[in-house]
Amino acid sequence: MGIGNEPGPPIAIQGEQHMNKRRNIDAVVRGEFAAGNGLLNRRILLAGGLFAAGSAATIASAQSNDSVGANSPEWMKTPGRGFSGYGFPAKSQSKVQRDYPTGQVRPTTSSHTPLQFLEGTITPNGLHFERHHNGIPDIDADRHELAIHGLVSRPLAFSLDALLRYPMETHIRFIECSGNSGSYTSAQPSQSSAGAINGLLSCSEWTGVRLSTLLAETGVSPGAKWVIAEGADAAAMSRSIPLEKCLDDAVIALYQNGEAIRPEQGYPMRILLPGFEGNVSVKWLRRVKVTDAPVDSREETSHYTELMPDGKARQYMFPQEVKSAIIKPSFGMTMKGPGFYEISGLAWSGAGRISKVEVTADGGKTWALAALGDPVLPKALTRFRLAWKWDGQPAVLASRATDEKGATQPTRAAWAAQYAARQGYHFNGVQSWGVEADGTVKNVYI
Repeated sequence: MGIGNEPGPPIAIQGEQHMNKRRNIDAVVRGEFAAGNGLLNRRILLAGGLFAAGSAATIASAQSNDSVGANSPEWMKTPGRGFSGYGFPAKSQSKVQRDYPTGQVRPTTSSHTPLQFLEGTITPNGLHFERHHNGIPDIDADRHELAIHGLVSRPLAFSLDALLRYPMETHIRFIECSGNSGSYTSAQPSQSSAGAINGLLSCSEWTGVRLSTLLAETGVSPGAKWVIAEGADAAAMSRSIPLEKCLDDAVIALYQNGEAIRPEQGYPMRILLPGFEGNVSVKWLRRVKVTDAPVDSREETSHYTELMPDGKARQYMFPQEVKSAIIKPSFGMTMKGPGFYEISGLAWSGAGRISKVEVTADGGKTWALAALGDPVLPKALTRFRLAWKWDGQPAVLASRATDEKGATQPTRAAWAAQYAARQGYHFNGVQSWGVEADGTVKNVYI
């Protein structure tokens, strides 16, 4: 007899097994509370059946039917669709799209990754956030070149075909806009989804050629300290980059998650500066000029600076500091009554790896260590998880991350105290969600 037709245990025995499992789990949980308001030790995630024990329905074997018949769903009764040249998501996933301003979309705008609908740490290419300064150019790759000039011994121009002949390397890295989470600097919390608040953040596998390799070919002159990277879009968007970074881990990215980078991400090539604010990773890269000083371009004077209390602004604050955010539960989700839940979120740091993430369910009174998902990579997103036994009473959830350099997320108040009231860039303070007794989730400040 096949496995699918083997009889299961009698219903009475199934019920007894379920109750024994429930008692065993309750015994484990009683000794595993790690912080107040129901936060469990991260080891509890290894206890199989913890969540399913209170929610899974038992199907009596006498009512099961392994054969395909009249009561089978319609998709089992007719052949499915055939092949396609390029895959696309299931119909039920049509809502999983980037969030961007409705109505007339300006060429200078941004779209957000819908973090609340995703899992893991890698962002699909079609959902990677966008930031444009004068629209997406339609570039003919056969006519596009990357010129390296300025304080070099031998100015050179590299076509896409030429770059494809160089040794390439692959790394998983996040890109975060410096304006990400800027709504947390507002006086009142924004009642928006996790993606709308934090979705100027994505993580991909990037493949390309080290910029240091190309600079070695041109020969950097003594006295050179900066590089000016310029894009081939209608804004000719440019940024000043320290030469030290260009000689370190900067990459001319040609591929994202295994396919050629898409036009909205800089096709045919972009510079990738791991850990630096996203705007500096110039898309549609057309030239790199080696200089002895920054140029104070529009994008580094009128934007992407930090306004201080005395009215002055700090420039060239490139690294994205350690940060985390709970993604589930978050605004737009509704808790389905008391019981076991998994708190899940993302942590990242421009300084390297995440060393730990702590979670609170009582507004910061007590904290518990979350489990970090493998692999924990430098300058990449790290998924964290923690089991929570919600008692149905109001709760305030928050997370705080620490990186391998020892830096820890500050409170929102401590972060804001450094700057003028209108400063909205580089927010990395602790973020929090309030869970109401009816299960609704709102953005709150602590």
